[in-house]
Amino acid sequence: MNVKVAYQKYLKYLALPGLALATAGLIAGFVAGWTPLPSALLLGGLGLMVVGLGFSEYGRNRFWSQRSTEAGANALVSILAVLAILGLVNFLAVRYSSRVDLTENQIFTLAPESRQVVASLAEPTRVLVFDPSQNPQDRQLLESYRRAGDNFAFEFVNPYDNPRLAQSFNVTQPGMVFVEQGDNRRPVQTLTPSDRLSERTLTNILAQLGTESALTAYFTQGHQEFAIDGSETGFLQAATALGEKGFTVEPLDLSTTPTVPEDASVVIVAGPATEFFDAEVDALQAYLDRGGSLMLMIDPRTNPNLDSLLDPWGVTLDDRIVLDTSGTGQLVGLGPAAPLVTNYGDHPITRDFGTGRSFFPLVRPVNIEEVPDVMAVSILNSNAQSRAEAISEAGELQFDENAPPSGPYSLGVALSRPISESSNDDPAADSPSENSATEEGADTEEADPLEDLVGSNSEDDPGSQEARLVVIGNASFATDGLFEQQLNGDVFLNSVSWLGQANDATLSIRPREVTNRRIVMTVQQQLGLGVFALLILPLVGVILAVLLWLKRR
Repeated sequence: MNVKVAYQKYLKYLALPGLALATAGLIAGFVAGWTPLPSALLLGGLGLMVVGLGFSEYGRNRFWSQRSTEAGANALVSILAVLAILGLVNFLAVRYSSRVDLTENQIFTLAPESRQVVASLAEPTRVLVFDPSQNPQDRQLLESYRRAGDNFAFEFVNPYDNPRLAQSFNVTQPGMVFVEQGDNRRPVQTLTPSDRLSERTLTNILAQLGTESALTAYFTQGHQEFAIDGSETGFLQAATALGEKGFTVEPLDLSTTPTVPEDASVVIVAGPATEFFDAEVDALQAYLDRGGSLMLMIDPRTNPNLDSLLDPWGVTLDDRIVLDTSGTGQLVGLGPAAPLVTNYGDHPITRDFGTGRSFFPLVRPVNIEEVPDVMAVSILNSNAQSRAEAISEAGELQFDENAPPSGPYSLGVALSRPISESSNDDPAADSPSENSATEEGADTEEADPLEDLVGSNSEDDPGSQEARLVVIGNASFATDGLFEQQLNGDVFLNSVSWLGQANDATLSIRPREVTNRRIVMTVQQQLGLGVFALLILPLVGVILAVLLWLKRR
């Protein structure tokens, strides 16, 4: 009996080594992983603690009966309960994830167009990023895409660890991004430290996966239009953006090509300074007559000889320029000759702009008159405090500061008109019966003009094809340097997308930017703030302390 009591007397000393072994096992398991050694240390330590506190005389008679042991046990149970609740909440959060974007510009939220495109993916689609390092910003964007649709997945691939897969995608440098849908593979962009994954580019590539027809945009040349090849300031940024949207951009010289090519999805006339030949105007007119789409951006003080083309649409170009006398533009550094537009028409081109801002330096009014069968919508409107003033032959603005405002003015219009199948296939037909049939078909199409406004170029119903025209009284708003400012680029890209008559074409998506809220101070303000913080404020504190000391004496 005495031997048993002596044996139990020394069992209490096993508790401390057990605690040390258990602690070492926990630390090793969390740091190096739960290999057999950390598990053995943890189990051995717990076993020694149980023996030392449960079977020793000290444990039975003193440890378990102490008030501190009871309080510690309650605290341990409470901690375990809190950990269990946190684990359950974590599990539910991972299983049923939901996010709330509280940033001002919703910079962590996909645009509605992106969510719609991803949700409509009919086949499993995978994005592969061949980059040895994963950028958190790119991964977060791809996670947002994955949450928007069940058929979207992504994978980061290290091209050095998996050279065979990189070679199958013809990867030539790190940072290349591809989209894969079945046997269809398309490059997206090449990532750099300063150029991260673009939502607009990726969404447009995903939207193109379901379309087989290629889109081609022709820019007219030969009339001193803005260049698209980057040789001088012009439409290089606009042409590059069109390429990202799946357009093939080509120049078009109508003096050497008698007709507009058959593969033209849209023809763009960007700021001509000289007149078109009559034969060139006829070629553009014939292109519209067969259901083509034309975008005219005509600067003030130019006469491109396109009146005969615009008259049947009820469009006339005013020779004056629009001045914004409200002072709104001056708040953002714009003069009165660059009207700030926040009023947009209800049209697919501008429907999602809301009260966003675009500006048009030296813009002319675009007047429209009602013409049968032509649906016209003013998409860009100046504010009510604007007025139009003429420019003299010497280039001086004739400006009367006391004149009352006469706005708003239309700065851009979108027009469409249906074309009949017979006029598209056989324009030379002159049979009375065929003409009457054509007229009856035209009357039938006039029954639903709203469908013509938003109509698609359906292959199943070629009779519903329509000609489309966009006229804007300024071209410089989309030139290099101004293209990325405010909504200027969106006006151009959305116009071309609508003119391209692609079914459910994804319009442009503005890249979300963090609002710059830094305080910018002049040198004098910085000096004044430094003197106040380093001299005046401490001096005031010393004076108050001295006064308080004198008062307490």
